[in-house]
Amino acid sequence: MNNSVFFGALTVAGLAAGAAAAGTLDDVKARDKLNCGVSTGLVGFSAPNANGEWEGFDIAVCRAVAAAVLGDPSKVEYVPTTGKTRFTALASGEVDVLARNTTWTFSRDVDLKFEFIGVNYYDGQGFMIPKELGVSSAKELDGATVCIQTGTTTELNLADFFRANNISYEPVPIETNAEARQQYLAGACDVYTTDASGLAATRATFDDPSNHVILPEIISKEPLGPLVRHGDNEWGDVVRWTLNALVAAEELGITSANMSEKAAGTDNPEINRLLGSEGNLGEMLGLDADWAQKALAAGGNYGEIFAKTIGEDTPVGLARGLNAQWTDGGLLYAPPFR
Repeated sequence: MNNSVFFGALTVAGLAAGAAAAGTLDDVKARDKLNCGVSTGLVGFSAPNANGEWEGFDIAVCRAVAAAVLGDPSKVEYVPTTGKTRFTALASGEVDVLARNTTWTFSRDVDLKFEFIGVNYYDGQGFMIPKELGVSSAKELDGATVCIQTGTTTELNLADFFRANNISYEPVPIETNAEARQQYLAGACDVYTTDASGLAATRATFDDPSNHVILPEIISKEPLGPLVRHGDNEWGDVVRWTLNALVAAEELGITSANMSEKAAGTDNPEINRLLGSEGNLGEMLGLDADWAQKALAAGGNYGEIFAKTIGEDTPVGLARGLNAQWTDGGLLYAPPFR
């Protein structure tokens, strides 16, 4: 979702260089807890439930990493961050990994000195309006007031789209998704724009979601994924291959229901290497041989996580689309475990 342009690049980069030198994997093990940066609340992705327990699609990444490293998915301290504060939290070492719908861009990777370890959701920026406005295309929004989170690349995408289509708009700046929801429902803006997945998640919380329409235009590419600091390759490898394990497990047919059986050994060498019954992949990462088993036990494979947090049978109601496996026409593809 919202993607910070963050003007304090030099400060953030300097903080990142200092924090990365410490060796995050050793720090997490010594602390016996993973500090995971998340959103301030986005239903389906990262939000506290009625019992105050964090859950969602991005939360599953935090839990899988904690399980792989510490053997317990509950050993996570969730640190809520906004579009403006998330990069400082990561650069300063306040969090070990950021898992909160953040777009992988050139400047964030190169200039801010962060390492995106993969994509866990392929998205794009869209627009949501009240159905009663009778608008069927974003090109009909000339003169509209638009709620938009500050400090995000969605601001730049919005300006580019309206300029390219020779139409005007009035921005209504907001800080968080909760504020956007409140302002939009109060009529302070005609339109809310953010990543399409975020719009679906927000609409799912309305009393009557059917009264609101997500317009067909997708005006940007938003590859969302977890990120760590530059310069700590050992930690980056741990987080990257934990995400890859979730994706690969789905492709290989490893599920919560059959993992124990497959962990005993199969006729597929890649399954055996992934689950630790042969080879030494865990040792290469500085983890136990069954690290991937622990990660998968935290919430299942990628497909299972998607289905129960944001899938078509949830209030968010997202189809797999681009986030299907490459064998099913999507973009998901994990490198080989060998």
